Amino acid sequence: MTHPSVSIQNLHTFGLPVHAQRVIVAESADQLIDAWQESEQQQCPALLLGEGSNMLFLEDFYGWIIQNRIKGREIGQSANNWYLHVGAGENWHELVRYALEHNIAGLENLALIPGCVGSAPIQNIGAYGVELKDVCEYVDLLNLRSGELTRLKSEQCHFGYRESIFKHQFRDGYAIVAVGLKLAKRWKPVLTYGDLRQFDLETVTPRQVFEAVCTMRTSKLPDPSVTGNAGSFFKNPVVSAQQATEILKHYPGAPHYPQADGYEKLAAGWLIDMCQLKGHRIGGAAVHQQQALVLINQDNATSQDVLALAAYVQKQVADRFQVILEPEVRFIGKTGERNALEVLA
Repeated sequence: MTHPSVSIQNLHTFGLPVHAQRVIVAESADQLIDAWQESEQQQCPALLLGEGSNMLFLEDFYGWIIQNRIKGREIGQSANNWYLHVGAGENWHELVRYALEHNIAGLENLALIPGCVGSAPIQNIGAYGVELKDVCEYVDLLNLRSGELTRLKSEQCHFGYRESIFKHQFRDGYAIVAVGLKLAKRWKPVLTYGDLRQFDLETVTPRQVFEAVCTMRTSKLPDPSVTGNAGSFFKNPVVSAQQATEILKHYPGAPHYPQADGYEKLAAGWLIDMCQLKGHRIGGAAVHQQQALVLINQDNATSQDVLALAAYVQKQVADRFQVILEPEVRFIGKTGERNALEVLA
């Protein structure tokens, strides 16, 4: 197997100096199928990539990168709802902006989440009280081996917290080619988080929510085009009520959010911050000064720098709170995705 020689430093938002053997841009379902099947014939691993905003490449990738760039935006409507059918290669934030420009509300809490539309169902992206599952009607899924196209209804996607069927049953050999969104014409603002609480439910506009979300995100999160990062590195941990009570006994101000079945979600950024890790640096990687949940490529970091920093942060939180932080970022090894918790163990 020849050593990877094509730089993919500009194809993922961490901006790490890694390489692949080949990069193919697919603008249609047929091109996706052709590229995938050719890689299979060559017995070469293939990785589907959107904008690379949620990836940590652990090393050079000994295979082909296939960029999904299927475009297209269509608007439909019924008496009560708007319907958007969107190609997987469209930029997510631009879709939020496009919807607002067409007076379609409901996506504004998800503004400025980096990445492509096709990546949104995989992670079940979410922010400020709204998740993709709340607005997703269907996902169009392509079997890259057979060429068969299947439309999965939202309930078939097994959406959970940063979780979906696309991370499991449909992870390998499948590609999301389009996403269908259903947005109520009678808009109900979600104002439960952060600066959104300042608004009046009766008078707030979708544009105000959009602008407030953009302001909050830009004030706390580094721009990946300036400072390499993959957004929130760790998931917010969900713990038992007993464990949450124990932590709140020592830290009454700890942010916590009740979940189903008596569980509590804790804020991973707060846990990291309490370990006084903002600004902590290993090699060229660092914990962001404004948002502890974000690990950044501060100064020509390598994959090993980021990995070492992630492991250090995870250990500090585990030692102090007995909570194991699980990466939200997907770890990509030499031949494909690897289990992030096993890599850090």
